[in-house]
Amino acid sequence: MLTKIREKTKGTFAWGILILICVPFALMGLNNYTDNVKESGVVVVGETEFSQYDVQQAYEQFKQQYAEMQVPEAILKQQAIEKLISDELLLQHVMAEKLNVTDATVREFIAALQYFQKEGQFNKKQYESVLGRQGMSPAQFVNRVRKALLMEQFQKGITESSFVSKQEIEQFFKIQNQTRSIEYATVKLNAVKAVPSEAELNEYYLAHSNDYLTEEKASVEYIKLSLAELMTAITPSDAQIKSYYEENKVLYSEKERRKISHILFAKTKDTTLEQALEKAKEAKLRLVKEKFPAIAKALSDDKLTAKVGGDLGLFEVGVMEPGFEKVAASLELGQVSEPVESAFGYHLITVTELVPAVTKELATVADDVKKAVQRAEAEITFYELGESLTELSFENSDNLQVVAETLDLKVQKSTLFTRNAGTGIAADIKVRNMAFSESVLQGNNGEPVELSDDSLVIVRVLEHQPAETKSLDQVKAGIVVAIQAQKAKDNAQKTAETIKQQLLNGVAFNAAVKGQKLKVKTLNNLARNNSDLAWQVNQAVFKAAKPNSAADSTIIVVASAEGEQTIVKLLSVTAGSVSGEAEKEKLATMNISNALGKADYAAIIDGIRVNTAVSVKQ
Repeated sequence: MLTKIREKTKGTFAWGILILICVPFALMGLNNYTDNVKESGVVVVGETEFSQYDVQQAYEQFKQQYAEMQVPEAILKQQAIEKLISDELLLQHVMAEKLNVTDATVREFIAALQYFQKEGQFNKKQYESVLGRQGMSPAQFVNRVRKALLMEQFQKGITESSFVSKQEIEQFFKIQNQTRSIEYATVKLNAVKAVPSEAELNEYYLAHSNDYLTEEKASVEYIKLSLAELMTAITPSDAQIKSYYEENKVLYSEKERRKISHILFAKTKDTTLEQALEKAKEAKLRLVKEKFPAIAKALSDDKLTAKVGGDLGLFEVGVMEPGFEKVAASLELGQVSEPVESAFGYHLITVTELVPAVTKELATVADDVKKAVQRAEAEITFYELGESLTELSFENSDNLQVVAETLDLKVQKSTLFTRNAGTGIAADIKVRNMAFSESVLQGNNGEPVELSDDSLVIVRVLEHQPAETKSLDQVKAGIVVAIQAQKAKDNAQKTAETIKQQLLNGVAFNAAVKGQKLKVKTLNNLARNNSDLAWQVNQAVFKAAKPNSAADSTIIVVASAEGEQTIVKLLSVTAGSVSGEAEKEKLATMNISNALGKADYAAIIDGIRVNTAVSVKQ
């Protein structure tokens, strides 16, 4: 549910608004319970204090954006706090500056939220119902929306107003399209077969003990509130089914299918509107004996549709001008209209295919209607139970039995799973993230987790197996291989450094590698996107300092991921030129402007922060 809505909302702060209304259990369900509890501020921004609950709520919101990524919890928490601070700094700034957005803008935003819509249209009852479940009045919600839109307006005013000069673009392409010429040789790895000593094995084992950990595992017990299960418990009456069908007939109807063609007599610099009308009238007379497609091909000034006999395809309201649409919608099959005026001139319109709108009889869609009624009623129960589930779990954070008995739900158990994989309920990464969160591992119930199958889950740890270091005997064979590989890498590195030193001392490249039986290769005018070199080497080549002269070349050594060493002698650097391709220049200008805009915005927030008292209690 939440994900589908989130994908349709692009604004950073608009997303925050959706969090307020679309995650009623996980993030907002405890409002009534905690409103009367005065918590001390753990984050203070100016005169605004955020409690531990506020911080946790911000963290839960922030974490959802990275649910598919294995980001350490400590890092996520720190970033969530920083975002909380920067958002509050921005809010205080826009309020102090008395910035504003129009009522129309606020109304338009709210009306566009799918959560408040029925059949694609804003529904006042739905709006009031959703807000009511959160204990929030429309006035309170409008105020939150207004603030969020103000913040977004200010942010976009900075990020979307940066510009790049022509000189800056030219400088960018000079660097981006730069070419470089090099000589290079690669030192391959030679396998080391000598068996490491016991002392070497022990030393490596102790130094790399974190590489030999067992995988951390956990199992959980959990309660699952499922919309699908609630639906099965509901048996709608015939009256309910009939009433829902009557109120939602559009859902069980097929729209009229109307295909149209036209002939355009355009108003141009050589043809007046009156002349275009006369042409249309003459053509209408010819249609008494001649076919519409033939006349369209011969006379229509819409050359694109003229090729296909004037065919405009299926008629859709809102595409053409109102006058054109009104006539097109009123014609019978095969009927030709009188000349219809538009901004382009005059049209003759005909309907070439017409399938009337059809509403399916209740008897044929009874099963679908029954399921819709079940879902509608189940959703109300789902939200009510969800709020109770959240509150009861928070009040009884050391067990799930109270919640289960009160709400008549079953406590279920999972098998052991890791942070990266699991089966059953643990196949969902959001469940695994919650199970391994600091709070849950400390013995508390987890925050409610919303799953993709319209269900809500609360977990608590049943068993936790921390990662442990494997014994030396278990990993000895792998350590032997690792030490031998490292020695091979070390040998290659020593060889490469020896060659580098000789080159710095003025020895010719071929002479420097002669004793090592290496081959020196030359590449001229390398571009950044070349495929002649490994990406690590190519990246290092274009980061290397420009040689001062031919006699003072830049020498670098680049290691591959496997440990091979490439010695590079940078011979020359040639500045690039502007691409000459308008699309590339436009894209570069946009990307650089965006980057500069984000930097400007960050600098403004930093400036506001300097003048605002901000404190965080660890």
